[in-house]
Amino acid sequence: MATTSFSPYAAVRAPSASSFGRHLDLSRHIRLPLTRPPAPAARWGARRHVAPFRLAARRLSVRCGALVQIDQSEFPAEVLGSDIPVLVEFVADWCGPCRLISSVVEWASQEYKGRLKVVKIDHDANPKLITEYKVYGLPALILFKNGQEVPESRREGAITKVKLKEYLDNFLEPTSVI
Repeated sequence: MATTSFSPYAAVRAPSASSFGRHLDLSRHIRLPLTRPPAPAARWGARRHVAPFRLAARRLSVRCGALVQIDQSEFPAEVLGSDIPVLVEFVADWCGPCRLISSVVEWASQEYKGRLKVVKIDHDANPKLITEYKVYGLPALILFKNGQEVPESRREGAITKVKLKEYLDNFLEPTSVI
């Protein structure tokens, strides 16, 4: 008789042509392995208490290359007392879109150097500023000129490089009427 395997641990004999029409009791044809498979913890090696697909949680932080990260004590001097326009970005370490646009905002700080100052403010560490400027979504971009928030300059959520360039050019370049 031919033997057909359905799993690595059990094999079933195929019925012969003479027993095709009869009632088959397959329980007597199943062969079980002599040894049991290793327990899951033993297969994972030395780290028996942790599943192999679990990775250690790593907290990512928002990096600041050419940008200045300030807190609420430095805000009046750095932002309100600045001679040039200031773009304030409200961010948080746990915010995915904040990490997504960090390189775009860093690009803007390099591109507009001398014409625009870019600062970052941590949302969690500065609750007074969050309340004062009513920041409800992250990341939030607010432009300040002459110590005042520029009307309609508030922008919340992720933004592309092209859109950020349009946004900044709209507020930084004076419009002339001929």
